[in-house]
Amino acid sequence: MSGIGVREEHTEPSPSKSRRKDSYMASGDNNSYNESCQIMVDNSNNILKVLKNLYSEKDMCDVFLMVGYKEYGAHKIILCASSDVFKVMLMRPEWSEWHESRVELQEMSICEPVFSIFLEYFYTGKIMITHTNVMPILALADKYIVKSLTRICLSYMCKHVPHAAHHNQLFSWLQYSTACGHSNVFEICQNYIKWNFESVANTPDFSNFDINMFTKILEQNDIVVHNEMVLYNCVVRWLELQHIKLFQQSFSSKCVNEEFKLLIENIMKYIRFPMMTPRELADLLLSPVIQQHKEFFVERMAVGMKYHSGIISFDNITEEEKLLFTPRLYTSDSCSALLTIENFFSIPSYNISTFVFSSYLSAAEHESHKIIEWMVDLYPKGVWFKKFLLIVWQGTLEVPEEILRTVRLSLTCRELCESNMRVKISVLIYGLQGGVEHVMEVKETIHHFNNEERTVNLDNLIPFDELNRSAVAHDKNETMYLVGPNRDTLKINLVIAPIK
Repeated sequence: MSGIGVREEHTEPSPSKSRRKDSYMASGDNNSYNESCQIMVDNSNNILKVLKNLYSEKDMCDVFLMVGYKEYGAHKIILCASSDVFKVMLMRPEWSEWHESRVELQEMSICEPVFSIFLEYFYTGKIMITHTNVMPILALADKYIVKSLTRICLSYMCKHVPHAAHHNQLFSWLQYSTACGHSNVFEICQNYIKWNFESVANTPDFSNFDINMFTKILEQNDIVVHNEMVLYNCVVRWLELQHIKLFQQSFSSKCVNEEFKLLIENIMKYIRFPMMTPRELADLLLSPVIQQHKEFFVERMAVGMKYHSGIISFDNITEEEKLLFTPRLYTSDSCSALLTIENFFSIPSYNISTFVFSSYLSAAEHESHKIIEWMVDLYPKGVWFKKFLLIVWQGTLEVPEEILRTVRLSLTCRELCESNMRVKISVLIYGLQGGVEHVMEVKETIHHFNNEERTVNLDNLIPFDELNRSAVAHDKNETMYLVGPNRDTLKINLVIAPIK
């Protein structure tokens, strides 16, 4: 009888494998044996290529997006997985787009050119962001609730505000972040304007600041400017630019004059005329703006002259009126001192740089004889307290050494004009971002100086590790806190302002 036979063969495991398995089994550790046979396979790059090919080759597209005059093939599953808005639009029957194969999207004109790279991000997770396209990309990410891309755009903007100012994008960033509630970007943009006011005022973008935003900035005490007269001139320049815009809007000459008069009154009330010197107030009488609107300015300038004569009473004035007598962050020699340490990489650890300067105790002319002399010790590479012996009544006590990893500024009042002196100390820290040198941070504190306490220490002015890591590695591109042609200069401006 013929037929098909099946032969069973039993293969014996090798002794080594058998013993290894038996040992695992004997110990009851089946999981350990199974885990020893597992490997992690990472095929993510290939999957990304597949997804990218789906987008670039338009394979199996089941929806077409019409943006302007262009059509983009896409896949509903990708759109819905990436965007909450597309998920609602394409998955719910009550939306007309649910059963349409072609969907027309209404986008702002600035968003149309970047829609293709926005859509490609859904498939690749990659996108090229620049200072010119970040705003329209962010607008699309916000509109379609693509949270990961929103975070990327906001992070980029926070790090590139100086670059935006240099390329006339600052106002649009500030305006959009205000409208959409992106508080971090808004705060960084606003701080950049306040702390670098003169440079911003010299950009073409300066004319684009609307009156509401401009007045909010002028209300602030922490505007960094050479003096109030320079701020006044910047405001006059802004007003002149607005005057040109009013004429371009085809208003009649009478309407333009009326609008411009209201604009001057709304803006100039924030100028602190008492903070100008009597000589500057006298020179202002020749200003065309003041000559044309004398009835508005005369009273305010008179308050300034009374302040310098010492006949102003501060007992019955409002908080808003007090602002007129509050100094801003003036960088003139009478109020501040510029501290620079060059060749930062070559100075030793725990180095102390000492500076001496003087400032006025009051901005008023009648108190111009009150001058304070200050001594500043700057510790950019940490503070080292050496070991020493302390003699006490029981005997001798050894105090061990201590090292503080901090960037410290120690300010000492060398001679008091008054027994109790209250001042605001502001430290302006310069940095370099995108090739633009600017005031990057402002640290402020209020301190009472008296005969018992003449020194105040300000620690952690700059992140110690970030500043000194670059010094150790001699990597001039690693920190933002060094400026100058060779990126080896630490630059700080110390501003002292009296507080009544």
